[in-house]
Amino acid sequence: MTPSDKPQLQELMQMPEVQNAISSINPGLVQRRAFRPPRCPVFDQPFTVLEEVDGYRFEIDAEAKRQVPRIIDNPVQVVIGRDELPAAELQAYQRPRTVGIVFSGGPAPGGHNVIAGLFDALKAVNPQSRLIGFLMGPDGIIESEYVEITEDLVDQYRNVGGFTMIRTGRTKIDTAEKMALSRQTCRDLGLDALVVVGGDDSNTNAAFLAQEMMDDGIQVIGVPKTIDGDVQVRDADGKVLCAISFGFHSAARAFSQDISNLCNDCSSDRKYWHICKVMGRSASHLALEVALQTHANMTLIGEDLADFVDERRIASAALGETDFTAYGITLRHLSRVICRGIVRRAAVGKNCGVLVIPEGVLEFINEIQVFIIKLSTIIADYNDKHDRRFHTAYPRLEDKLEYLRRLSKDIPGDSAAGIWSARDDELFNDIPVFFQEGLLTERDSHGNFQFSLVETDKVLMGLVQDYLKILREKGLYKMGIERAYYKKTMLKGGLDPEDYAEALFADPTADYLLVKEAIISLKTLRQALVKAGLLGEDDAIPPAAARIFQKSVPNFKTQTHFYGYDGRGSNPTRFDCNYTYNLGLTVFSLIANGATGQMAGIRNLEKDFAEWEPIGIPIAPLMHLEERKGKLSLVLEKSLVDINSVAFQIVKACREEWLGAAPGEDHYRRPAPILFDGQSEDERPLTLELNRLAM
Repeated sequence: MTPSDKPQLQELMQMPEVQNAISSINPGLVQRRAFRPPRCPVFDQPFTVLEEVDGYRFEIDAEAKRQVPRIIDNPVQVVIGRDELPAAELQAYQRPRTVGIVFSGGPAPGGHNVIAGLFDALKAVNPQSRLIGFLMGPDGIIESEYVEITEDLVDQYRNVGGFTMIRTGRTKIDTAEKMALSRQTCRDLGLDALVVVGGDDSNTNAAFLAQEMMDDGIQVIGVPKTIDGDVQVRDADGKVLCAISFGFHSAARAFSQDISNLCNDCSSDRKYWHICKVMGRSASHLALEVALQTHANMTLIGEDLADFVDERRIASAALGETDFTAYGITLRHLSRVICRGIVRRAAVGKNCGVLVIPEGVLEFINEIQVFIIKLSTIIADYNDKHDRRFHTAYPRLEDKLEYLRRLSKDIPGDSAAGIWSARDDELFNDIPVFFQEGLLTERDSHGNFQFSLVETDKVLMGLVQDYLKILREKGLYKMGIERAYYKKTMLKGGLDPEDYAEALFADPTADYLLVKEAIISLKTLRQALVKAGLLGEDDAIPPAAARIFQKSVPNFKTQTHFYGYDGRGSNPTRFDCNYTYNLGLTVFSLIANGATGQMAGIRNLEKDFAEWEPIGIPIAPLMHLEERKGKLSLVLEKSLVDINSVAFQIVKACREEWLGAAPGEDHYRRPAPILFDGQSEDERPLTLELNRLAM
């Protein structure tokens, strides 16, 4: 660009049309911000009250009863609409309130609408009420960093993804010092209530805050959030109180759209296997929903793998033929399952496919789980006994491995020595170095193994590629050749297809022709043709026959993809917009009616919107002891995929069809993008829809 061109560019930049084209405010965003989600029927009335609901039973953990006694007997409460209230109740209901809200943990689509619903309800009842947003998660409470939420701020983020308005963080208020600072912040601000939006750990934190802040008159309400879908609430008899956490549907749809695009790519050039790892450290809900949304060729469900029992290994162990104690599925066995699918698709000319792997699939592999438990215990034991953390003291993999080897020698006086045996050391040394490093990586802030940092796809596909090579050398992994292509190629080369078919193919009558197992090279091809009398000892292999052989040799190539953070930051679906806005309204009803230590929920999410019921779910009865950071801690139990559910059983029943190991097109499903017009979106997650239909 010359200097004389610059004024023209400056003038161009000032044009309204150009400004509109490059503006960050686009028509879709304007449409989102303008949308006002429908309210559950109960909120059509001017007032709400809470009624206790009978018929739910919880198995109370003794430790939960000891640590949070003041909220352990909280009942399930349903929100009921009222046209009027008695004078005393009306005055209490309509009084001005100051409420704080905090996001905790990773983002999930729809969080801004929780704020919007709560803000609208607060201001509708009393315009003098205030909503305080704590910045950067629980750190904002501890450090008294906050912003007052205004109507302009709320309108800027209605129905928009992310937690951008007040941002988020992963700090836990889990020490006496942090609790004291948090209480002081809430007292200084004159809070009537604090709302904690988060997952299992965050809602556990909400219960402890409710217990501690009761004397201050500060109510604490939790809101279930996680894209993993592992915050689901059922009572001891399996009755559903919260079918799914918010954000799950949006993330699953975002992932499904991208993976569906890969299915299109795969079926277009038939060149790659796309290996898609989706977020979900402890549960495979997202993988299951993606399978239903896309009909990917293969989808691994961790809970299904965990249910596998290797009867042959058990029988072998009983005879003393093996000293392996793990009897569930192994990495090697799982790689063989994947290989079978790849080989079968190749046999019908499909040297491509889409494989979906949940992020935490390794957690469900018996032998790997044993390592994780032992290593987590060893690391926690070290951290408890020394001033330095294990990963600081032993920064290099070699240092970590040396420490483990010393433990395997049963060092006297070291309590961790008995955990790691010589057999463990031998098995651990057999796995790839990069996987050893992954297993020994730093745990997250909650003490959990960070599966997202382990290249799960690399672990599995390395084994898959090794075994495919063996199968190729044995002549068991070959590309099927379409009969018409074979005939055309041979005729073009001046050869009679019928004469060569018997010598070349295992079944010359099949739709897709497979070169015989014994023909694994040009040398063995020559031998087969000579034996069939089609070639003299000194004759060259006809080019057409050589071309057919080369066509039968598979070239296995992969592309790997990880779907996680993009789904967390997705714009919410209409389902999540409606869900979260009504969660915000529910939060206000719980606060206005004096509840604390409750989780806001919507019952009947699997049904039509008119049947949604806002409720308050007691958090304390859901808490139980679980190992975290090598110690037992009170937490909410994560919900895993129920392999007896209708949704999973349907996926299982469709596996053969979706694998597509048959001539013809694959059965991919093309989910609509998150357009927000409400016309092409699913009304709810397909897992919920299928379970509803079964009911």
